[in-house]
Amino acid sequence: MSGKLIRMLTLTAVLVIITAVIGENHAEARAGGGRSVGSRGSRSYSPPSGTYSQPARPAAPAYQPSPMAQPQSGGFLRSMAGGLAGGFLGGMLFRGLGFGGTGGMGGGGIGIFEIILLAGIGYLIYRFVKNRRQQAEASAGGYNSYQQSIPASYTPQPYDSVAPTLAPNPAADLDQGLSHVRQMDATFDEERFCDNAMDIFFKIQGAWMNRDLAPVSGLLTEEMKKILQGDVDQLLRDKRVNRLENIAVRNVEIVEAWQESGEDYLMTLITANLLDYTTDDATGQVVAGSKTDPVKFQEFWTFRRPVGPNPWRLTAIDQK
Repeated sequence: MSGKLIRMLTLTAVLVIITAVIGENHAEARAGGGRSVGSRGSRSYSPPSGTYSQPARPAAPAYQPSPMAQPQSGGFLRSMAGGLAGGFLGGMLFRGLGFGGTGGMGGGGIGIFEIILLAGIGYLIYRFVKNRRQQAEASAGGYNSYQQSIPASYTPQPYDSVAPTLAPNPAADLDQGLSHVRQMDATFDEERFCDNAMDIFFKIQGAWMNRDLAPVSGLLTEEMKKILQGDVDQLLRDKRVNRLENIAVRNVEIVEAWQESGEDYLMTLITANLLDYTTDDATGQVVAGSKTDPVKFQEFWTFRRPVGPNPWRLTAIDQK
């Protein structure tokens, strides 16, 4: 095999590695970016609790995740692999152009050590990307923007050691919280609230796709407005549109209710599916996601308001 052919094959391998590393950083791009954002008051640092139904979950559809804002740290493995791959790519290009350097086998191409090392890096990245995508498919993403992370995979149970403020029985905790809400708002109705939460969900997703949060400004707390606006601004800078189509909400259920600091908090579990893909402004070409493979997800949307019959506002989105 000629040195030129070896260089071409190795360059291709490096480009594949770099593409895999970049692709792994993508996640669902609906409102909130498929991550946990916002504040749930004193419960912000505890995994969502409660008793609720869990619909049967079919095999996750294959789809290419859409790019959205993620934690700035890409992880040690990604940084290391990107640096090494970039170094090898630059080195091989310089050698290919005749700027010195000798190959490990006669100086005509790269050395066997470099090939083995690249193969090892490729395998490690493959395993890393595969594990991350399996987690994303199983739980629709899952990194918390709070100071503490919420696990991506979570089984509801009492959290005596993690969150001692919660009642030992989640169902009793929910009933007690709802009774407190009713004490200050005799008109409160769970079914009507869930319908309202569904309406808010649709409105926020629509505003997100239009990259204009002004119509839903009154439905967001100041913190959530700032977070989502930052994501919208990033889409505008990138000249991209995150398109959400065929949205179907399968279930909305109240799973936690409590009061603190003169405010009501209600957390709902929303089960939905939709087509989630991102297009380029200039060409209309799909740059991420899929126009045909739907994404199914479950998210906790928490709403809060001043105690009493006041409007609800979205204060947090958490991944199940």
